[in-house]
Amino acid sequence: MALDLYQTPARKLDKFIFDTLQPDSTFLRQAGQAIDTICEFLKTNCFADRPPPRIKVLKVVKGGSLGKGTSLKGGSDADLVVFLSCFKGFGDQETNRAGIIKEIERMLEKCQQQKHFEVFIEQSRWPNPRVLSFMMSSKTLNESIEFDVLPAYNIPRSLLPRSLQWYSPRKRPHSQVYEELIHSYSRGGEFSTCFTELQRDFVVDRRTKVKSLIRLVKHWYKQHVCPYKEYLGEGESLPPQYALELLSVYAWEQGSRDRAFDMAEGFRTVLELIRQHKQLCVYWTIYYNFADEVLAGFLHQQLQKARPIILDPADPTGIVGEGSRWDLVAREAERCCRQQCCMDLYGVPVQPWDVPVSTASPQRL
Repeated sequence: MALDLYQTPARKLDKFIFDTLQPDSTFLRQAGQAIDTICEFLKTNCFADRPPPRIKVLKVVKGGSLGKGTSLKGGSDADLVVFLSCFKGFGDQETNRAGIIKEIERMLEKCQQQKHFEVFIEQSRWPNPRVLSFMMSSKTLNESIEFDVLPAYNIPRSLLPRSLQWYSPRKRPHSQVYEELIHSYSRGGEFSTCFTELQRDFVVDRRTKVKSLIRLVKHWYKQHVCPYKEYLGEGESLPPQYALELLSVYAWEQGSRDRAFDMAEGFRTVLELIRQHKQLCVYWTIYYNFADEVLAGFLHQQLQKARPIILDPADPTGIVGEGSRWDLVAREAERCCRQQCCMDLYGVPVQPWDVPVSTASPQRL
């Protein structure tokens, strides 16, 4: 029987991840086939019986844990962002996405019998939902897969980087993209789906062991933090997993950069950042920076908001986990630091890397 994370000695965390968390090649192959099935449906069947002018699916981009290479055994999810011809800007996406989601849901239910798969659709409680969530199962899948399908505005290619990899020589979208975003949004992260490729590539090309650290942090979150949902009041939420993914990347970037880093030290550093959430101010300048006057002014406003601040590296309007119950996550992080997974062979606490809780902020332009 596999050990619980809290019963696993720090020196055995790499083995714990390999044996317990990393999905096997069979599941990944099956999951890939399932994703291909849904993508083919979205491209060919989704709007097939609509009257002219017919909506075109310009592309489908795979995100989520399966898209980033950070999926967990027994609990994988895929975000499929559908870029559509009917959205001419960010505003169109907000106005028309509810009708598009209804149409995708209708056709999905119609097509599932022909495609030999079953879907269980989660009904949204929001009047203008931004996502269609469903669980897919089939005879060829050993495990069900959670899908989120999100309609999105396709930013003109001329305004995006030639290469979307985070290390690309020309890696920033044109400042016009972000200026339009700033003038269009009403809630932070509202149009983050439009930047899915940037979000995915921010993680997908990281070192394999960094993605293993993300798996470990996500497992800890699911097993030991999610039970705190019973303490949430009406309208309250825990920070999303994405916030912890970003903290994992930040911890490694600032504290190690070694491809063979000590996993317990990396995990302990993420926990320490969570414990100090009231001081957190983390952002990246890979896809946007302070060079553009409009964007610089907006970023300075963002960085003056209440901590913790973890800016989405692809979408500057998104403070990931803003307004969430970080105190509950910090409570469990404190508890975790006293478990075997954070103790060395002699019972001495593993020390975190020396990582600043705040990214150095440039001077006001």
